[in-house]
Amino acid sequence: MTTATSSGFDSTLASLGLNTTASAAAKAATAANATKGQTTLGQADFLKLLTAQMSNQDPFNPVDNTQMVAQMAQFSSVAGISQMNTTLSAIATKLGATSTGDAMNYVGKTVLTEGKTAYARSAGGIAGAVELDGAATDVQVTIADSNGATLKTLSLGAQPAGTVNYDWDGTTDAGGAAGNGPFTVTAAAANAGTTVTSRGLVWAPVQSVSLPAGGTPSLNVTGLGTVAVSAVRQVG
Repeated sequence: MTTATSSGFDSTLASLGLNTTASAAAKAATAANATKGQTTLGQADFLKLLTAQMSNQDPFNPVDNTQMVAQMAQFSSVAGISQMNTTLSAIATKLGATSTGDAMNYVGKTVLTEGKTAYARSAGGIAGAVELDGAATDVQVTIADSNGATLKTLSLGAQPAGTVNYDWDGTTDAGGAAGNGPFTVTAAAANAGTTVTSRGLVWAPVQSVSLPAGGTPSLNVTGLGTVAVSAVRQVG
């Protein structure tokens, strides 16, 4: 078929609303330019491409129905998985969040959390813990009064990585009563002279709960101020 005849045939098909392969290619190029810079295709994009594919197919060589159904099934599966992932992510976020009711349950209880200020128990002394990021040959806890004067130094000896608990009876190194506090508690750990990263944990009572609008509830802890619920190691 000559070029002139081909052009006339193309015009006839165009008048009937049927586009040739060449016309379809031109439209595809235009669509590609319109989406230049876009790195992902959404459901709307897929439907547009599918519609364009069906509208611009060669009437003498139409798209195989099997291939079209396979494309639709594949996209449907991907879209379903994406939606399921979004739903599961939302559920995980909800389950991991602390509700107002959960936070309110802490009021009136004591919590073990990271901090340096502690008050004596009714029976005297304090309990606490040290978190060690590695094994240590020497772990010490120093308890000082509000003026910074050392009242007691506890030697916990060699300890493996993890949480090490201690209990102080409230007696100073000089043998006297230390009083009710507040006390400043610091922890130090070393392994054969090399410093081991550690954190001091103290027990403190929860006075109230802060409920920011649209935010995560937090605990107001005596001596420590605002503490996130996620920072609580234990509840007493």
